[in-house]
Amino acid sequence: MPLATVSAQFTAIDWGVVIAFLAFTTLLGTKLAGQQATLRDFFLGGRKLPWYAVSGSIIATEISAVTFIGVPYVVFKPGGNFTYLQLGVFGSLLARIIVGFVLVPQYYRREIYSPYDYMGHQLGQRVRTMTSGLFLLGAMLAQSARVYLTVQIMIVLLNDQIGALVARFGLNELAWAAIILAVIAIGWALVGGITTVIWTNLTLFLTFLVGAVVALGVIAWKLDGGLLEILRVGFAAPGSAPEGLPAALNWGKFTFFDFSPSPVRDFTIWTAVIASTWGGLFSYGTDQLLVQGMFCCRDAREARKAIIGSAFGQVVTATVMLVGVGLYAYYQAHPLTGEALALYEAKGDRIFPIFICQVVPVGLRGLIMAAALAAAISTIMGVLTALSQTVMGAFYTPLRKRILERRAAAGRCASCGYDQRGRVHDRCSECGHAVGAPPPGEDRRNLRLSRALIVFWGVVLCTLAYLTDAIAHREPSILQLALAAAGYAGGALLGCFALAFLPLGVDGRGYMWAAPLSVAYVYALAWHNPASHWACAIFGVALLAGWLVWQLVPAGRDAGPRVLPAPVQFLVLLAGVVGMSLINRYGYWANPLDPAKPLCVAWPWYAPLGSLVAVVWGYLLARRKLPAQAPATAG
Repeated sequence: MPLATVSAQFTAIDWGVVIAFLAFTTLLGTKLAGQQATLRDFFLGGRKLPWYAVSGSIIATEISAVTFIGVPYVVFKPGGNFTYLQLGVFGSLLARIIVGFVLVPQYYRREIYSPYDYMGHQLGQRVRTMTSGLFLLGAMLAQSARVYLTVQIMIVLLNDQIGALVARFGLNELAWAAIILAVIAIGWALVGGITTVIWTNLTLFLTFLVGAVVALGVIAWKLDGGLLEILRVGFAAPGSAPEGLPAALNWGKFTFFDFSPSPVRDFTIWTAVIASTWGGLFSYGTDQLLVQGMFCCRDAREARKAIIGSAFGQVVTATVMLVGVGLYAYYQAHPLTGEALALYEAKGDRIFPIFICQVVPVGLRGLIMAAALAAAISTIMGVLTALSQTVMGAFYTPLRKRILERRAAAGRCASCGYDQRGRVHDRCSECGHAVGAPPPGEDRRNLRLSRALIVFWGVVLCTLAYLTDAIAHREPSILQLALAAAGYAGGALLGCFALAFLPLGVDGRGYMWAAPLSVAYVYALAWHNPASHWACAIFGVALLAGWLVWQLVPAGRDAGPRVLPAPVQFLVLLAGVVGMSLINRYGYWANPLDPAKPLCVAWPWYAPLGSLVAVVWGYLLARRKLPAQAPATAG
């Protein structure tokens, strides 16, 4: 569908506003980042960043384009309302308080770069590797959906330019939009590591807060009756209240409460108070994307203020939801027609970008679109840094450490590897490096690799965003697609923290089998088709076979007694596999409106279910810690 009529209304003045904003933010982030000489500077910001900057960065990362663009559509669409806000007002606020007072003090007992360092210290290096791998999986799934939504915005905004690229070089508009976005996000993330990310995110947060307010003001200005008309139409919107809600709480588009006990409904008071609080412990306490900023604060007290203060982000969410009501009121008076209507029917999430391009005045149009891009890029920058840090901390750094230790044990120079056995020199006779000292240029090597990983993950995320188009139709909105994707690995990560934090007296051996089982349970809960039946069956057989083979490997001197005898542990694992297969085959309800799409348990319950599986099976399949064992080595 050609979009020229819509995108052509984005003038040179609007482009000037967007470019000026991007340039200003780049210069500000570069100046505030300072010199990045070590990994501590690049990933922890020297632990000197103020809490308010970290708090603003958390808000910017959490909100993203999924909120700024996706949430207005959740309210605008038929039956849409404010029930989504329940998750933030109740669930995420409680979760932030718990994280601030329980998890943060644990993390600040030693200098660590991620929650997975803490889990690895408590349960063993292999657990650290497993949790890091789970974070990589969850980040790729969830963030690819966020990037996909941003790409949809850019298709609307850059139609003429992208069309020229398609005509000259091939590919399609989705691919070119993803490439352009990757270049911008990677460039910003490379400038100065986490310090640039945090200060830039703070600027971006303020920008899209202003953008949301300006958008709301423009809608009120364009409507006869202004804000009062938005409120009148919103309260009178038919079919927006959940079925069975008392009439006194039926507020049309502004309906806030949903007391339905149905487990298939995403936004109910029960998913907010129970599932969202539970799942929020993962998001704010164990997800490196949001947690990495807290490690940059001066101390635990500052980090606690940062995470609890980030609850202010719900004001932004409420504002963009009000924008959704405004869009509904505006298009009731001025219905979509022509290309704009076709564009909306193809992707409902495009309704806000369509309004921006067609209705918002010149100049303000550029400001709001800059805010939309800011919301998108802020999250992508954060996840690129988090992915890079996780790979460095969990995989490269331990490998590099082992290499240097082997050189030292073999009497070789740490710098060039030249054999120094039998020599009495205090410096290497080959390269002159001091014997026993770290290799020269090690910090520079680490920084180069970290930046290379940022480029690599930028390419991976944008490639996955391109592939997301194939499954985007499965969820009611891209917002729900992104939130659901985060739950696949979230429960396993939260369960690992529980095993590390609670005084259970077990090592991480059981978790190595419970973690993949946890992810499989969430998959089995979310997908119900013949392909998923086969996938669950193959996974179950492979997991059981792997566990049996692993029993042949010597446990090692640090291994304590099993929590349960080996045959009983096998039966426990078998019961877990059977339960996962039964959920996959029978854990859904028939959909009377569309038999091809069964009704599944709502995504807010994914992380709670996954964490229960990780804790129960992680404990029952584990070994006891020996009295002098600190920490255990998972195997």
